Amino acid sequence: MSMMWHGVARACARTTPRVAPRTFAAAPRAFATYNASRHSSLKAIEQAARQKNRDVEFPNFDRSNVKEGIVHIGVGGFHRAHLAVYIDSLMKEHGDRNWAICGVGLQPFDAGMRDALVGQDCLYTLIERAEKGSSARVIGSINSFLFAPDDPTKVIDKMAHADTKIVSMTITESGYYYNENTHELEIEHPDIVADLKSDLKSPRTTFGFLFAALEKRHAAGLKPFTVLSCDNMQKNGSITRHMLLSFARARNAKIADWIEAQGQFPNSMVDRITPRTTDNDKTALAETFGIQDSWPVVTEPFTQWVIEDSFADGRPAFEKVGVQVVSNVHEVEKFECHKLRLLNASHSAVAYAAYLSGIEYVHEVFENPLYYKFIYNMMHKEVKPLMPAIDGVDIDKYCDTLLERFANPTIMDQIGRLTINGSGKLPQFIMPTIAEQIMAGTHDFKRLVFVTATWFRFLNGKDEQGKPIFIDDPMVEDLQARAIKGGAKPFPLLDVKSLFGDDLRGDKIFVEELTKAMESLYRDGTMATLAKYVD
Repeated sequence: MSMMWHGVARACARTTPRVAPRTFAAAPRAFATYNASRHSSLKAIEQAARQKNRDVEFPNFDRSNVKEGIVHIGVGGFHRAHLAVYIDSLMKEHGDRNWAICGVGLQPFDAGMRDALVGQDCLYTLIERAEKGSSARVIGSINSFLFAPDDPTKVIDKMAHADTKIVSMTITESGYYYNENTHELEIEHPDIVADLKSDLKSPRTTFGFLFAALEKRHAAGLKPFTVLSCDNMQKNGSITRHMLLSFARARNAKIADWIEAQGQFPNSMVDRITPRTTDNDKTALAETFGIQDSWPVVTEPFTQWVIEDSFADGRPAFEKVGVQVVSNVHEVEKFECHKLRLLNASHSAVAYAAYLSGIEYVHEVFENPLYYKFIYNMMHKEVKPLMPAIDGVDIDKYCDTLLERFANPTIMDQIGRLTINGSGKLPQFIMPTIAEQIMAGTHDFKRLVFVTATWFRFLNGKDEQGKPIFIDDPMVEDLQARAIKGGAKPFPLLDVKSLFGDDLRGDKIFVEELTKAMESLYRDGTMATLAKYVD
């Protein structure tokens, strides 16, 4: 196969970009702002919510009397709607105080989240939206935040501390330096090269930080912490393990052997649609619930986490708060396969076509009968026949639930969010199904090929009105240059070996179908071309 299934979210790479928040002006008397005083902040927020006659959930535990057992790298919207919420529930409902979270930002763009959280005593509001109404909940599981560009040593020391049992992360697909074609670490990437040559006092990469902290733990006679990937990648734990061990062996074989023997990297499947937070969301929170928050999180009621029970030094009792803890990676893989090939693939399937069509929100796509039928048929005719069976899971009901979630108009999930990092998404969400259809000799993949064609058309950098498209992708320079050069032809984009395997490039039917779809997109436009691929 061209793309190992282990290449996926966040719904799901964290897919929510971290944009510096705009702080509101001074709050009116009926509102409450978060402040740096732990107890007074919660009290003021609760009083303001009561003035509004609104039920808002609050932490019921003493946040000054907890142990930070988890360090999380990459505190974006998804983490704050997912892992942090499960931990908050565990602390609130079961009194477990050993797993509070220390958030970590490794990149300069994490300064916005640092400022928002630190200025609010690391409290924030989770807003769940459904057609029947919205709810608000103040989350208190993130207990502190460290910003690596200011003090990388402090971050390394925190990970190396004996209290730290788990280092979790949502760093997006590109943060793994994983080559989709070779399935190896991009050992020649300038960031990796720099960390391999440096003293790691100020690492560039997540693996540099992890290795530096693990090296300190080894010297102190401690167990390694569990490295828990919460990114939207199939076999996310296995990939993390292989990438970190490859990095470690290039630096110190003894440390690599220790990590390999004692370290644990559980695989997991994560799912919760988490759109960008907008200024309108902040205003609605203040007006509806009486809370002013620099960076609240908006999400859907649905949440799911399936995780392999493989931890090096203890774990939270995740199963008490609804996490599905399974015995081995193969069980996780089944859930991953369903989620990545149906939910995430459907997101990518509408992202580029909808953008080119001028559609702004996901729910608007599913109000269009043509798009709805296209996704329904793609799911049922091209993807579902290849899905593994899972005990207790009705795949038809799962597909119906996905369509309902996509159509939720209160989420206001932006199409632009779904277009981010296509080079990390399509090789994991779309191409594996195409590759399996090729292997099976069925070639029942015309809708999936259309999806690929819309991404190639999007990469050209201009929409159907000739307006420039902002492409948020780590490979944008190379991919856009290839898209412009190729025009309505799939090459030279298909020549990118880190994204596409020889089984795709060498399949005549696939290349012909992709060429036909691209030529139609350029000639007839998106909607006219879509109509040809619905039935």
